Amino acid sequence: MPTLIRLIITLLFLAGLVYAGMVALVSFVEPAPKQVTIRIPARDLLGGGAPVLPGSTPGTSGPTSQTEPESPTEPESPTEPGSP
Repeated sequence: MPTLIRLIITLLFLAGLVYAGMVALVSFVEPAPKQVTIRIPARDLLGGGAPVLPGSTPGTSGPTSQTEPESPTEPESPTEPGSP
């Protein structure tokens, strides 16, 4: 039990040091004000719609070279077990 008490007291002491450090930072450190400039594109301000992806036309949402998936020429037939 004394070991548990020592552990709790040590943790409380460390928490107090952290708290004291935070209070010291708030009291003694003044942030330096600076001007921040963020550029916003005009299309975002005017509501130009969804952004256009590279390689696509403004009317579509995907690439311009759309290919159809290959369809098998013959339907696959189920094979029986033991046949080659």
